[in-house]
Amino acid sequence: MGAGVKVGLIGAGYIATWHADAIRACKDAELTCICDVSTTAAKALADAYGVAAYSSVADMVAAGGVEAVHILTPPNLHHAIALECIAAGLHVVVEKPVALSVAETREIVDAASAKGVQFAAGHNFLGVPSYARLKQAVDAGDLGRVSSVEVNWCLPMGPLRAGPYGLWLLRDPQNLLLELGAHPYAFAVDLLGDLDILSAEQTQPVTLPGGAVRYQSWRVLAKAGMVDVAFNFSLVETYDDRSVIVRGSSAMARLDYAADTLIVARDNTADLVMNPLLKQLDLSWQHLREGMRNAGRQLVSLNQKSPYGLSFRGTVNAIYDAIRYGRGIDARYNGTAALKVMSGLESTLAKLPVAMDPPPVAGTPKPTVMVIGGTGFIGRNLTRELVRRGYDVRVLSRGKTGPFDDIADHVETVSVSLSDKAGLVRAMDGIDAVFNLAKSMDTTWDDALKNDVGVAVRVGEACLEAGVKRLIYTGTIASYDMSNPDQHITEDTDFGDMEERNLYARSKAECERRLLDMYEARGLPVVIARPGIVVGEGGPLQHWGIGRWHGAGAVRIWGAGRHNLPFVLADDVSDGLIRMMEVDEAVGQSFNLIGEPMMSARDYFNAIHTALGARIKVTPGDLTSFYAADGVKYALKKFVLRKKGVVRPSLSDWKSRAHFAQFDNSRPKKVLGWTPETDRGAFVEKAIVKANLFGL
Repeated sequence: MGAGVKVGLIGAGYIATWHADAIRACKDAELTCICDVSTTAAKALADAYGVAAYSSVADMVAAGGVEAVHILTPPNLHHAIALECIAAGLHVVVEKPVALSVAETREIVDAASAKGVQFAAGHNFLGVPSYARLKQAVDAGDLGRVSSVEVNWCLPMGPLRAGPYGLWLLRDPQNLLLELGAHPYAFAVDLLGDLDILSAEQTQPVTLPGGAVRYQSWRVLAKAGMVDVAFNFSLVETYDDRSVIVRGSSAMARLDYAADTLIVARDNTADLVMNPLLKQLDLSWQHLREGMRNAGRQLVSLNQKSPYGLSFRGTVNAIYDAIRYGRGIDARYNGTAALKVMSGLESTLAKLPVAMDPPPVAGTPKPTVMVIGGTGFIGRNLTRELVRRGYDVRVLSRGKTGPFDDIADHVETVSVSLSDKAGLVRAMDGIDAVFNLAKSMDTTWDDALKNDVGVAVRVGEACLEAGVKRLIYTGTIASYDMSNPDQHITEDTDFGDMEERNLYARSKAECERRLLDMYEARGLPVVIARPGIVVGEGGPLQHWGIGRWHGAGAVRIWGAGRHNLPFVLADDVSDGLIRMMEVDEAVGQSFNLIGEPMMSARDYFNAIHTALGARIKVTPGDLTSFYAADGVKYALKKFVLRKKGVVRPSLSDWKSRAHFAQFDNSRPKKVLGWTPETDRGAFVEKAIVKANLFGL
């Protein structure tokens, strides 16, 4: 046969790269295009894979270069897009949850059957290699008579505590369970069949900005025939436990589907002295075997075969083997399985109390201030502080809503593309001051010039055209070389040669340079803010400005962690930003918003333990070793994997992560009258105690 099935991806978000890589590795499939309503997102991903880009399903279908699609959009769009693609004669693979109800799922399944095309559900964890071994053991009776199955999804979900709050999974109370429950339920359905949901309870509520309540834990009890089934979900900052435990009369198996390991505990017939020793030795050998297998596989594949990546490869291979050779879709992913999974989720939701979000506060805002990036951590804090001080605010966001329902009489959210200068000018009508907190995390310098620098300049030009009186732009202290512990950095400290620096630091520095050029040449009333390591309510526990995290309980800090870090409270940052808007002398200047020297990285984690009782494992990180490892990865990506636009690592960048240099914050104090928190106890209270770091 010729080339594999021609496949297009609809949706260019985070999950799309996993699907694209799996398709690339599949002998029966060929990635041909990317489709996304965001032309920029579609083209960026398409260029990375050397395929075509489209901004509508209709255009993609009309081009005729696709036979199957993966629908990777937010779940509320799955149903309509799937039906459109099926009507066009395309096979469809739909990410989980397939739809929002059994009725929608059945309509997709029936439409595919009537059209004679294949439908598959994207329950990718069923493609993990170790799951095939578990399924084989259960089917063969190796575990004896199975009496109970427990499926766990215990993984921290940062957006519940730190945003972004515009994600689909946070919009409605049922969305979290629909989004996360599909994987655990798919395991139970594939192992046991139909689920009879007996009871469900939800605990550990968290109140989102705006007043909506979301639950972070669920306990669901069910039966499948004579087998008891328990589902446990926990989204607080907890140890990652994504596992399937099958208890039988002869053995107990534990599948860690996030790590792709399978351990089977069995009894033995040794005497009472040797029995426990042999049992533990058997478990130890299994753990060693699983760890060595995974480490070896990732080493040989240059980290291309992580457990998560393998789950997509296993799923994609099974689906396209069926589609290409005209076989029925594997029972793990077919319409029957999808309907059983959705039925279980729908039955569970019916057992839970109906939650209603509070209605938005009524009123008509009259904004004089605009915040671009107002739904982020700093942006949310700033917007609320502006309202508290009597300003009405227009928030520019990708979505049409923001986490401000409780102050909707003073905040309006508008959706305008940052590439649309005319739209920006219209959005600035009646606006006196604009805060630009937007940032773009790019992988090539050309993309950074377009998506970060280009946007900053475009916003500046729109401000000039709209007659805005003040533009406050947030740069980053990462643009400084902070590798020298003997240096004291002020706003007059030069960034130095930026060409060898990381893209984020370099692009932010270039944004600043061009905006200040516009101030000199065209009178743009711009002020530059560079916040430090921002902490406080709404911020994440796993803050990468402090170290490299390995789950909620372990962090490898940058360096030894014994020098003061440039911490600053979010409340103090907002105060400084507002002062930049209100103080005329600030125009044309830059300000490093760094709090008073409070604590080192080790002090910070000791304070978390003292205040909250959470002992996080902290280990020092050798920055030269980080740099060397990064250099090896760079060489492998550039010369072995032939990836484009790979950025060469910088030793000064790695050392700068430790923030060795100390900051002088006298300018914002003198010019703005800024007074950051000086009391250590008050700082700990705001940065740690009241910050809801663990979601409990």
